[in-house]
Amino acid sequence: MAKRDYYEVLGVGKNATPEELKKAYRKLALQYHPDRNPGDKEAEEKFKEAAEAYDVLSNPDKKARYDQFGHAGLDGNGFGAGGGMNINDIFSQFGDIFGDMFGSGRGFSGFGGFGGGGQSRGRTVMRGSNLRVKVKLTLEEIDKGVEKKLKVNKYVTCRTCGGSGAKDNSYDTCSHCHGTGVITEVRRTLLGQMQTQSVCPYCSGAGRTIKHKCPDCNGEGIVKSDEVIKVNIPAGVSDGMQLSKSGSGNAGPRGGVPGDLIIVVEELPHDNFERQEENLFYNAFITFPEAALGTTLEVPTLSGKVKVKIEQGTPSGKVLRLKGKGLPALNSYGRGDLLVCVNVWVPKSVNREEREMLQKLQQSENLKPNPTKQERGFFDKMKDLFN
Repeated sequence: MAKRDYYEVLGVGKNATPEELKKAYRKLALQYHPDRNPGDKEAEEKFKEAAEAYDVLSNPDKKARYDQFGHAGLDGNGFGAGGGMNINDIFSQFGDIFGDMFGSGRGFSGFGGFGGGGQSRGRTVMRGSNLRVKVKLTLEEIDKGVEKKLKVNKYVTCRTCGGSGAKDNSYDTCSHCHGTGVITEVRRTLLGQMQTQSVCPYCSGAGRTIKHKCPDCNGEGIVKSDEVIKVNIPAGVSDGMQLSKSGSGNAGPRGGVPGDLIIVVEELPHDNFERQEENLFYNAFITFPEAALGTTLEVPTLSGKVKVKIEQGTPSGKVLRLKGKGLPALNSYGRGDLLVCVNVWVPKSVNREEREMLQKLQQSENLKPNPTKQERGFFDKMKDLFN
C-alpha cells in the first residue's frame, strides 16, 4: 500500500512552522493513542503513521530530502517503515511531547501510562547516532539504479552480553524506584491531589542497575566493528542527494534503537557525457566534407550506440536532440534527452597534397561564406534551446 503524503497525514501545509508541526502531531497522538483506543489496530496504525510523518518533517535534513524527492529520498525508510519501530520506540523518541500534554515528566496521567493497563511504559530506549557515508556512482549505475554493498565501521550490539551491558546478566534492584522503573510524584492543585509518574532517571525505567559491567563493552552494550550493509540506490539520483536507510546506523546503547545510515551520492565524471538534470550532452566531431555532403554518425548512449543522420550542409554547433536517451527522472516515468552537439573538426596541420586541394577549394564561389537570414539567427535558436 502506497504511503500517504506526510503533510496530508499531519494536516499541515509545506510552510508549517516547527510549532505548528508539533501541535498537529500532538493532536493526532492524543486522538489515536493506544490507551484511548485499546485493541483498535486501525487507530494504532494511524498513531504510528503520525509519528513517522512528524519524525521526518520535524527533522530539517529529512524534511529537505522529502520535499525534494518524496518518499524515495528516504529510501523508503522513514521512522516507522522497515526499521522495526514499535509503540514503545515512539514514546521513547517523542516522550517529551507526551509529557507536555499531561504534566511534568513522561507519565500519561489519566490514561493508564504509555503501555496501557495502568503500568509504566517501560524503560527509556536510547537511540544510536546516525552514520554518514559517500557512495560513488557512474552515470550507467544512475541510469538503471544499483545495489551497493558498503563496508561500514560502526557501533554494533555487543555479542558477549547481548547488548545488555551486564556481565552474566548480573543486576541489582534500583534503589531509587525499588524495581518499579517509575518515580511517582503527588502534587496538590486547585482540583485536588494529582499523581504523576515519570521514568526513573537512575535506571532508565528498567527497575534494575548493572551489578557487574560486561568487560568487552564496559557496560555500554555496544562495540566497534565492521559491517557490510546492502543499499539499494534508485535510478535517477543526482550528485549530493542524500538517502536514508533506517536502522543501519550505530546501535543504541544497552539494547537501544539503532540510528540511521545516511548515504550521500557522489556522481563520477563520465568520459562521453555532461549532465544537466535529466539531460545528457555529447560532443560529436565530423570532418568538413561530412558536414558539406552529409553522413551517418554513430553516437554512444548509456544503453549502447545509435546511428544519427547528419544532413547535408550541417553547420558546426548544431544540436540534435535524441528523445528519451537521457537519464530517468526520479519518482516518475519520464526520461531526459541526449543532446548531440555537432562540431566540424578543423585540423591544425595538413600535408602538401592536402594543402593544394584546399587551396583549389578555396577559390570556389560556392564555398565562400554567404549565410542566409535564417542561418544568421542560429545563435538566437541556441539561446532558446538552453533557456
